[in-house]
Amino acid sequence: MYPTIKEGISMAKEKTVYVCSNCGQDSPKWVGKCPSCGEWNTYVEEIVRKEPTNRRPVSGIETQKPKPVVLSEIEADDEPRINMHDDELNRVLGGGLVPGSLVLIGGEPGIGKSTLVMQTVLHMPEKKILYVSGEESARQLKLRADRLSGASSDCLIVCETSLEQIYVHIKNTNPDLVIIDSIQTISTENIESSPGSIAQVRECSASILRFAKETHTPVFLIGHINKEGSIAGPKVLEHIVDTVLQFEGDQHYMYRILRSIKNRFGSTAELGIYEMRQDGLRQVSNPSELLLSQDHEGMSGVAIASAIEGIRPFLIETQALVSSAVYGNPQRSATGFDLRRMNMLLAVLEKRVGFKLAQKDVFLNIAGGLKVNDPAIDLPVISAILSSNMDAAIEPEVCMAGEIGLSGEIRPVNRIEQRIGEAEKLGFKRFLLPKYNLQGIDTKKLKIELVPVRKVEEAFRALFG
Repeated sequence: MYPTIKEGISMAKEKTVYVCSNCGQDSPKWVGKCPSCGEWNTYVEEIVRKEPTNRRPVSGIETQKPKPVVLSEIEADDEPRINMHDDELNRVLGGGLVPGSLVLIGGEPGIGKSTLVMQTVLHMPEKKILYVSGEESARQLKLRADRLSGASSDCLIVCETSLEQIYVHIKNTNPDLVIIDSIQTISTENIESSPGSIAQVRECSASILRFAKETHTPVFLIGHINKEGSIAGPKVLEHIVDTVLQFEGDQHYMYRILRSIKNRFGSTAELGIYEMRQDGLRQVSNPSELLLSQDHEGMSGVAIASAIEGIRPFLIETQALVSSAVYGNPQRSATGFDLRRMNMLLAVLEKRVGFKLAQKDVFLNIAGGLKVNDPAIDLPVISAILSSNMDAAIEPEVCMAGEIGLSGEIRPVNRIEQRIGEAEKLGFKRFLLPKYNLQGIDTKKLKIELVPVRKVEEAFRALFG
């Protein structure tokens, strides 16, 4: 007996495609280099099936199809942001959590993502929060909550990995905030692939975004990162969410940094600093005092820089070591600073100032495990390098900031008043700054001596005589 038409359709083989994990481009066969984004070896095999066009949404929320609306007729309600009771997190989010937003937090394993979220949850007893855990059991979460010395009666815990069941729990509890740990463990029945695959992550995150916008419920997603340091899964995931936060730091240091990579409701230049302790994460309100070691008097190769991340200034210690190359080829190493920019600064010293560093090893380190991208620390970097090269210490009461150009000039930097104010608050006596930044500054009100410099040679004469 021959199969009917419907049976023949159901017995058809499932389609296999190859999808780029970086940009989401699909191809019927495997290719080495993605023609869309140009990345190599990013195509992975996925099994897909064509879904009926009239299937109901996963969240079970029936909504009418949107119609075009004139922009002037749209009502924009100025809703207050949700206070997370964490000054650092509020700053990075742009002033608080926006209702209906989708926030993704990524970081290395063991860096403290779940600790940060759990600690935030325990300090919000006025909100009903649903914590969906796909990796840990309820007993493990209870142990972490006890270690963080907090309790919240309105925090609901559920261990679930099915997206359909998660929506059932949300419908039954009606929470004010949903936390999913992690998005790579969630799967939906509409996709025939394992959890964590590109298709599953893309479909689940798109469904969660639709739920957040339709119900006006904010959602926190915790995501894994791959060995390159980017969020695991398709690059589409970062495009879908409203905010991407990167939680980073060296496990050998006690500092943790929360950076905003993408934020539709605030600045992406903000930065939050935490200190990892046995009882959780402690907010660091004044990072300058922790990032400076006060016993570097008489030591060469140390310069204090006044840097700015976002809107907050802080002082950091720049360390350099210059020694003769033993094995022929000189080594160049930088920790917390761009290596290519350090090579450019060394070329400026070689060409414009006349210091011969081509046959010497140069090692640079930003103390505290920080990664700084502020161009204003160019002057402290070359000052620390020359201090180590001449084995002459810089006075411990001197702070500096300035960008170095290719012709050896010291270019002006932004927010110089905040940088000077931070140095003055911590007791520094002299501040080296670009000459053009001196315009508009009332020096009579300052207790710190300002030393304007225009070229690299002038800065070295002011430092070493």
